[in-house]
Amino acid sequence: MLKRMSMKKILTSSIVLLIVFLVYLIPRESPDTTPIKTTVEYVNQDIKTHTIYLLDNNNYVSKTSIKVASDGGEELARELLEAMIEEGKNSDQIPNGFRPVIPSATQIHALEIKENTLKLDVSKEFLQVAKDLEESLIEAVIYTLTSIEEVKNVLLYIDGVLLTELPQTHIHLPATLNREIGINKDYHLTSTKGITSTTVYYIHKYNDDYFYTPVTTISNDPREKIEIIIDQLESSATKDNLMSFLNSSTNLLEYAIQDNQMIVCFDEGIFNDFEVKDILEEVLYTISLSIYDNYPVEEVLFEVNGEEITKTQLKALE
Repeated sequence: MLKRMSMKKILTSSIVLLIVFLVYLIPRESPDTTPIKTTVEYVNQDIKTHTIYLLDNNNYVSKTSIKVASDGGEELARELLEAMIEEGKNSDQIPNGFRPVIPSATQIHALEIKENTLKLDVSKEFLQVAKDLEESLIEAVIYTLTSIEEVKNVLLYIDGVLLTELPQTHIHLPATLNREIGINKDYHLTSTKGITSTTVYYIHKYNDDYFYTPVTTISNDPREKIEIIIDQLESSATKDNLMSFLNSSTNLLEYAIQDNQMIVCFDEGIFNDFEVKDILEEVLYTISLSIYDNYPVEEVLFEVNGEEITKTQLKALE
């Protein structure tokens, strides 16, 4: 009897557990529960960048870009300069393969833009660089500041005194600084007469990224600068890890300047793919950047045998 009672209790308990289990399996909807809808919103924020010139891993002053918060003018100039200072406020924006060129203790006393001229006053620590980097320092600062649309010239002061000579190399500087000072200068002189300077942009590769490095050649070459640019870029020999992707068989047929535009006409040798009439971006950039540094134009129109292929604009490349 006791055994039969125990079996009955066990059976009853099992049935109860089964009922409870089934109840939990059946989906229930509470009248107080509102279905939750999850919405994912994507916010499209425009990231602003701006050109800056810094020392690369080969000690060339090269063109790259950083993220900026300012739209232009004095705020942008200060933001770029602060990125160029070692351990400076914005130095964390510098891409891999580049490094700041302005000494860490440098203070920016004053900065003002008036009538396309930027007046910059910095502390004496600005010039406390290695002797072989003294000229590169000036080049990097001037090329960076003149990449700002409102700036064509720079007046550089050290603790209130206009800088006209570099203290270690004793290189004389004009009172008004602009891109005419040149950059990464390479001298090929045979005479002190008929001296010309032509800036050509080459390609510098770091890891899997390409950057653009300007080199100003000082020579006695009497040719038109566009001819020198194309001749230099056509050279198949690389120079100190600097490259050009322009086909050596490319021929410049003619060129002309109309208002703010330079028209350059080539043969089919400039094409990367003749079927689709494609010109490599690196070729467009090296030619265009070189033209913008040597001619007062704001647009370059590329033609092949008289047919318009594409064009570039200075604002889009800076």
